[in-house]
This record gives sequence, C-alpha cells and structure tokens, in this order.
Amino acid sequence: MSTKMTEDDWDVALEVFRASLPRRGDKGRDDRLFLEALHYFAVHNITWRALPERFGKWNSVWKRFDRLSKGGTFDLFFEHLASLSSTASLVQMFDSTILRAHVFGCWRKGGQKGQALGRSRGGFTTKIHLKTDFDGLPIAFDLTGGEKGDAPHFRILLDLGPDVTPRAVVADKGYASKANRNAARSRGAIPVIPHKANEKGKPARFAKAIYRGRARIEQAVGKLKRFKRVALRCEKTKRNFSAIVSIATAFNLIKSVHTA
Repeated sequence: MSTKMTEDDWDVALEVFRASLPRRGDKGRDDRLFLEALHYFAVHNITWRALPERFGKWNSVWKRFDRLSKGGTFDLFFEHLASLSSTASLVQMFDSTILRAHVFGCWRKGGQKGQALGRSRGGFTTKIHLKTDFDGLPIAFDLTGGEKGDAPHFRILLDLGPDVTPRAVVADKGYASKANRNAARSRGAIPVIPHKANEKGKPARFAKAIYRGRARIEQAVGKLKRFKRVALRCEKTKRNFSAIVSIATAFNLIKSVHTA
C-alpha cells in the first residue's frame, strides 16, 4: 500500500476530520487543502517553510497544526477511525519500533525530559508501542524513550484503544512474562505469547495459527515508516510527534477501513 490518496480517500478523511474538530474556535478556510499539506509534510519530511506554495502560507498551516495538536484534534481523528475496526474484538496484536531522533527535544527549553526521548544503542531514540487489530490496522499507540522495555508496557497497551475486550492478545517474546499473561486473562483475553526458553510450566500446545497473524502488525509498522516524518522522529516535542503519528496512522486507516 502506497501513501498516495485517491479522491474517495480524501472524501473519507475530510468527513472524519471535520467530525473531530472542536466546536469552538476559528475554522480553517479549506480543510481539504490543510489535510493535503499535512499529508505532504508527513510523507516527504520537509520543514514547514518548505511547503509548496499551493498549500498557502506555511506559517498559517503550522499555526493551525500547532493549535489543533494542543487541543488533541489529531488524536481524535485517529481514534474515530480506529473505532471502525471489525476485528479488534477478536484479536489484538502488540509490537514496538525504535526510531532514532534527528531533531532532539534537548534543543528546546526544558531539555528532553518528558519528550519521549531516551538514550539507547542508537543514540537518542523514541519507541512507538503499537497496537493493531487482527487485520493489522492500527487502533492505538503510545510513545516512550527508546530505552524502555516492551514487557512493562504490556498492561498499558491493554487499556488503550477502542473499548472492546478481544478474545486473544498476540505479542512476541519481548512481552513474555507470567504477570503479562495473567493481566490478559484478567481482562478475559487469551494471551498468545511464546514462552522463553528458561520459563517454567510451558503449556503443551501453543496457538501457532493465530500467532502467524502477527506478521500483519510488522507490516503495519512498515507502512507507518513510509511517512518519513515518523521514521526520522523530527519533532522536538512529544505532543507534536504524537500528532504526526496520529496523522500517519489515520491516513493508513483511511486507505484500508473504508474499502473493507
């Protein structure tokens, strides 16, 4: 799936975006043009000043983006689309990806503290903790520093996304622990997580057929990284980077959800 949007895609994007806008405050003169500017910005990873003239004044686009980012509009944009999932009630899958930061939060006043930046082997990095349905469509995500482990984040991911309880939760060995399996069972979900070699009390059977579906969330991570602004983690703040991730996941959903 490429990042190119069709006219049908834009119609869906415009309808959902307008439903996500705050009731109060100034409305944009051209929502379609604004969305096209955000799509171009996220895909090509340019500076705001480098936006093509056809999108209007770059400063106006930036100011509206910043204002809506503060208000959580882009989070709502993504959440509205995620709620359309038809398989989130069946199976949910967890995975993560580490991104090397190319614009450090430490350059701004207050430093990197609280900006989802941490030091790992790759330098200053951010980790996206992603949650998808069984079709591999994103339904939730969270951001941390790149040094944070996957297993401790398992219970946080369980509570994110659409308010539905899946029949099964699929994750790789990075999430393997007795506590995580019990957390899934306490919510009524069957944990489909491979056991580590040194774990005791391994069950005789493992749901291999369901686990093979985990390839779909790996593909979802790949699709997300087609948006260079996500792959290169160029936002200085966690809030704005979260907005960019929400925009990218929303566009990916638009190209999948409405064609189902």
